[in-house]
Amino acid sequence: MKIAICASLDFTHEMDEVRKRLEKLGHSVTMPKTAEMILGGEISLEQIQKEKESGEIHKRMQKLDILKYYFGKIGESDAVLVLNLDKKDIKGYIGGNTFLEMGFAYVLGKKLFLLNEVPGMAYKDEIRAMEPVVLNGKLEGIK
Repeated sequence: MKIAICASLDFTHEMDEVRKRLEKLGHSVTMPKTAEMILGGEISLEQIQKEKESGEIHKRMQKLDILKYYFGKIGESDAVLVLNLDKKDIKGYIGGNTFLEMGFAYVLGKKLFLLNEVPGMAYKDEIRAMEPVVLNGKLEGIK
């Protein structure tokens, strides 16, 4: 299965670990361009975090056309796996960009998987309405 991983860039290293595990299970995996840049040493995670804190991250997103690029990758995939890990004192955090990606995948009829339970966030009902499969941390549940 072709799987696009969606998650906060703060989880870049976790995305890479999950990608490796999924590939061992026989899946083809795509990760966000900026996560690939971090892993490839083109930019540091610390620099991305500074850009987020200063409110400058949107300039990078615009320059690299990040949203359209990854929406294209989602369109080429069979499914989206959301790595909703703990962040900002929220269990199973799903940020704004990841939520957009989930909505796009849903509209395209892609399978949606959440690594963990739906978080108790303001848009939890919208997430539930997309009927994602909750894996409870078990990647083997992706079928």
